[in-house]
Amino acid sequence: MLKITDLKVSYGGIEAVKGISFEVPEKSIVTLIGANGAGKSTTLRSISGLVRPKSGKIEFLGEDITGKDAADIMAKGITLVPEGRRIFPDLTVLENLKIGAYLRKDDLTDDLNWIYDLFPRLKERSWQPGGTLSGGEQQMLAVGRALMSRPKLIMMDEPSLGLAPLVVRNIFDIIKEINRQGVTILLIEQNANMALKTADIGYVMETGRITMTGSGEELLANEAVKAAYLGT
Repeated sequence: MLKITDLKVSYGGIEAVKGISFEVPEKSIVTLIGANGAGKSTTLRSISGLVRPKSGKIEFLGEDITGKDAADIMAKGITLVPEGRRIFPDLTVLENLKIGAYLRKDDLTDDLNWIYDLFPRLKERSWQPGGTLSGGEQQMLAVGRALMSRPKLIMMDEPSLGLAPLVVRNIFDIIKEINRQGVTILLIEQNANMALKTADIGYVMETGRITMTGSGEELLANEAVKAAYLGT
């Protein structure tokens, strides 16, 4: 579904992503793990059109989307759940969800019901301002907002950041359920243990380069990954 070839991205003369290549098969869960500053978020921002690559190629469903505007990329079926959630705190839960569908002109009822089935807490709080929600509920809202555009590929940047362990397990259960319902997922996550247990394919990213790849199970069992990212 998504193919990245020799992608390079620079910020002010500093090369943050140094020629990476990887693929995301349709209906899979793929994770990028690595330390802060490895270039993971920059990679997602490049795919979503928020940052223009210096060179390389980004293909989605066989089409070259390298350097296209973010709105064009979203219209093609790619959405990003950003790090830190970035919900609109003064708007209600329902208004936040509707913003996720701003490119659509059709009826939203079925999709809202789908989101409320996935996240019953959001239905209970649909008229509350987003800023009054807990951290976990705000993350649910950020994911729900992204799903309202009916994406083929959803990218998530650190969905478990700052959340309690019980909430993290709930978020990952929801990620697996979204995938079961046919949405392809590209996940960036510092909780390498949870990410690799969830993912079909994992890539390890270090200082702008991909240094290891394998199935989630293979990377969980890899001694170098254990030492660097799993604390064992």
